[in-house]
Amino acid sequence: MNIEQMKIVVKEILAKTELTPCVVGHRGVGKSAGIIQACRELDRRYISLRLGQMEVGDLVGIPFREGEAMHWSRPSWLPRDDDPPAIIHCDELNRAQQEDTLQAIFQFVEPPAEGMLRSLHTHRLSLRHKVVVSINPPDGSYQVATLDRALIDRMVMLFVETDYHCWARYALERELAGEVRRFLAANSGMLAKQGMPMDLQVEPSERGWEMVSILQKSCRFPAELEMEVYAGIVGKEAAIMFMRWLSDRKGRPLTAGQVLNDWPRVAERAQAQRDDVQAATMNDLSATLQASPVLAEEEEDNLVAYISVLPRDLCFGFVKTLLKIPEVALALVKDRHDSVVFDAMQAISREAH
Repeated sequence: MNIEQMKIVVKEILAKTELTPCVVGHRGVGKSAGIIQACRELDRRYISLRLGQMEVGDLVGIPFREGEAMHWSRPSWLPRDDDPPAIIHCDELNRAQQEDTLQAIFQFVEPPAEGMLRSLHTHRLSLRHKVVVSINPPDGSYQVATLDRALIDRMVMLFVETDYHCWARYALERELAGEVRRFLAANSGMLAKQGMPMDLQVEPSERGWEMVSILQKSCRFPAELEMEVYAGIVGKEAAIMFMRWLSDRKGRPLTAGQVLNDWPRVAERAQAQRDDVQAATMNDLSATLQASPVLAEEEEDNLVAYISVLPRDLCFGFVKTLLKIPEVALALVKDRHDSVVFDAMQAISREAH
């Protein structure tokens, strides 16, 4: 994405979530300028931390003793709870010169757990303040530390590249010299050349998919940027598969809600599902019933009706899973359901012996 697109995404994430965007780009592409502009447009105070110039004490404060307890002084840059809303820009994150500096900031860039506040050692950051990160890619062109996967996994990686048209609009707004603008209009290749691909080994993880879920529920990105945003969390391959799945509504598995609450309308579709698609529906039903096992009578009948259309081998496996949920097991063993689940329960009983 270019800088203008990055600003759109960063503003959406910072305004609507507690996630930490990390802007990755080559020198001079405009990462810091774009983040500052995004802060202004959000009407937020901008605080810059140049981590390449900082030590642990600059981040966590200096220790002092009070009675028998050790405390750490609050860093002057850290906004207080009642200060105007601010965005703290952790610039040059992977240029931290000392390993312990990088370890100290690790906790701070991690999004706060539910019901908790973002932390930096003993200090807490109010939810009214947000954090954004920027780095140069570790492609051999820069003197930077390699970020481990655990840290990458805690941020939304946004990869920014040079774009002439984006730069031209910026140059016009800033009233850069006309001769420079006209020269680059004719020689756009004279802008910064891209280095090696910005590969940070972003891969799928449970935490990553939770972040995708937060963005899906809270943010609205332009269609052409959505896949790029998700790729910066779970990797390009997983993001492409997810976007294809989103667009293929006809081929999607039935959800637990559809089976339990709308069975007459989806019964024919359920029977026609391929085994792999059926497995997805069964997984969703299992997870839903484990979380909320008490069924209304209609939901109970719909669940049994669904079981009745499953192929024999899938039926046995699914019933075996459901019997591990006590409330659901009590529903399935009712006499009126014998015609559907009796064979499966006999098979399970034989397995046990």
